[in-house]
Amino acid sequence: MSEPHAALPNAWPRDDGTFSEVFRFPARVATFCAIELRRVVHDPWEIVTRIIQPVLWLLLYGETLNRFRVIPTPGNIPYLSYLAPGIIAQSAVFVAIFYGIMLVWERDAGLLAKMLATPTPRSAIVAGKAFASALRGLVQAMVILVLATALGVGIIWNPLTLLAAAVFVVLGASFFACLSMVLAGLVRQRERMMGIGQAISLPLFFASNALYPTSVMPAPLRVISEGNPMSYQVDALRGLLVGTPCNLALDFAVLLVSLAIMVALASGLLMRLVR
Repeated sequence: MSEPHAALPNAWPRDDGTFSEVFRFPARVATFCAIELRRVVHDPWEIVTRIIQPVLWLLLYGETLNRFRVIPTPGNIPYLSYLAPGIIAQSAVFVAIFYGIMLVWERDAGLLAKMLATPTPRSAIVAGKAFASALRGLVQAMVILVLATALGVGIIWNPLTLLAAAVFVVLGASFFACLSMVLAGLVRQRERMMGIGQAISLPLFFASNALYPTSVMPAPLRVISEGNPMSYQVDALRGLLVGTPCNLALDFAVLLVSLAIMVALASGLLMRLVR
């Protein structure tokens, strides 16, 4: 992962009374989101390297188990169709869960202190970074969708369902990016953040419904899965993209509330990171 090098913008949204605070806040979020996305332009190979792992999951793991038919699926849909939405969620989450390392790099480079010296609310800084991470995840999700279609997965190519699926990718990735920023505020060291990211990313993936239905899980793992936001993201993506039964209202509510909590926690820990 390349070190941050994007410069802060020359002009911030001015507090001149022209706009109410409710309009200034989204503008500030968009500003910090744009700063983060500049890194993608400077280093597009980061997305290329990040997409390799989910592609291998779909090609190797998915194709293999699709032939054996050992995992029961809702409505007896092909396992590859069941797996594809889970891999979409995984690809976005695995990018987001390491976002806290970038925050520590910005602290070491002095950029974070400059951001906090602006009149921008800390929650706008956190939200901007989280949404930028989610947009990276959306790019990977589109690649997975195209690949899944090429492999014969019956994706529902309805513009409204695709838009709704994009919303759930953004919510899930933003939540895990904020979780990573919370961890960065607690541990405050790059080496520890790398270890923690590696330690929790795969358990989050396996302790969800991304690979197999919760009905086949042992009871303790099922309880963990029900408290894992990734399970609700995958449930929504699976219902929208391949038509399995889902509870979109519950999935949206859980992800939105979880994201709001994580934004609040990460915002409160930003100052601790620069001390």
